[in-house]
Amino acid sequence: MKLHQKSFILTGATSGMGRAIALDFAKEGANLILSGRDEERGKSLLAEIKANGGEACFLSGDVGDIQYNKKMVDLAISSFGQLDGLVTNAGMLGLGSVTELEPSDWDITFRTNVDSVFYLLKFALPEMLKRPSAAVVVNSSIAAYKSFPNHPAYCASKAALLALAKQTAVDYGPIVRVNTICPGPVDTPFIHASAIAFPDPAQAVANAGKATLLKRLGLPADISKLALFLASDDSSWITGSAFTIDGGILAAG
Repeated sequence: MKLHQKSFILTGATSGMGRAIALDFAKEGANLILSGRDEERGKSLLAEIKANGGEACFLSGDVGDIQYNKKMVDLAISSFGQLDGLVTNAGMLGLGSVTELEPSDWDITFRTNVDSVFYLLKFALPEMLKRPSAAVVVNSSIAAYKSFPNHPAYCASKAALLALAKQTAVDYGPIVRVNTICPGPVDTPFIHASAIAFPDPAQAVANAGKATLLKRLGLPADISKLALFLASDDSSWITGSAFTIDGGILAAG
């Protein structure tokens, strides 16, 4: 098992990419602190992991709340005695052009997408520095590189994550490795929510798949496999890097 006897905190765990990551990490032996807003989906995920012999705890809350992040770290230590890594997956869209977007929506997008990662790192790093090979996987987006109509808060926040992750890798290596994944269009509820910024949302989703070189949307499992690689010792000489996983959409232009 690639993550046997290691413990991880995973935010945004109850649907889409986060759920796939949770199930794959549990299958590979990780003990998990699962974070999400939806208690029912959290309980369902927890039950599935435990039914398959995994160990996990679910803590519902708002990742943009600094004290909630401390609670997640405290729960990891009280439940498993150690913290070996993080996967920061929670995200918010904040749709609307610059002139249309309410400042409050800009604030909550950055609070959810960027501030939350800073808060969790702040509390988690002292614990991870006690471990011999800790790893952080930050879920950003190709939106860090590519603009989309009416997504200024989302694109800016995802770009900010690249800089935050790289700086953390510089400051806390060689003990803690920090890498970023940048998914393209993945078939999750999130892409359908994002598509409402386009005149024909259903067509926008279909076009996103066609725009990739592989002519399909990504699957949550595609993302979870990369996250697992970066969290495991298979990637022990990789840090401070960002990985696009987009079916070739950026290469296509």
